[in-house]
Amino acid sequence: MTISRRTFLIVGAVTAASVALPPFISAQASAANAARPVKASVKFWVNDQQRNLDLDTRTTLLDALRENLHLTGSKKGCDHGQCGACTVIADGRRINSCLTLAVMHEGSKITTIEGLGTPQKLHPMQAAFIKHDGYQCGYCTPGQICSAVAVLGEIRDGIPSHASPSLTKPPQLIASEIQERMSGNICRCGAYSNIIEAITEVAEASA
Repeated sequence: MTISRRTFLIVGAVTAASVALPPFISAQASAANAARPVKASVKFWVNDQQRNLDLDTRTTLLDALRENLHLTGSKKGCDHGQCGACTVIADGRRINSCLTLAVMHEGSKITTIEGLGTPQKLHPMQAAFIKHDGYQCGYCTPGQICSAVAVLGEIRDGIPSHASPSLTKPPQLIASEIQERMSGNICRCGAYSNIIEAITEVAEASA
């Protein structure tokens, strides 16, 4: 039997398609499975209240706070850990909540700006920011205040910074030390000098 060139090409194309089809279907199935979120239960303390959430394991702490717990004081600025607007206090240390996954904080104690004070009873740092006009437009203020509270804690705990003259002696509550530690929080309004004044006042009052 003689097979024409046209028939040969048709048969070859059909054979190639039938061989390639199963992997293609398999790839589609894998992509569909990958698109399904993996859920995990997370329990932590937020502003002294126990919270239990079932979350996509890819959910950042910032999104869990804002979208699931509706604590919108922590702001989403750059979403890359560069502006500090999302700063919260986790187990006594400040962190960029946009750079950490919520599932990594099982059992942690998280404090957001909502947990520091209330309009009726402001935290001393909140009151100082208002007094010295350190908030201005206000978008970065929650992160600034949370960071400022943690900064004073770091200095009192004797944790050195790049500006500290000694790694063994306690850091000083001076402007250069505060500026270095607050450098991860950006204020587009340029209220830096006012913020330093607010932090300094709280530091001196509680010294």
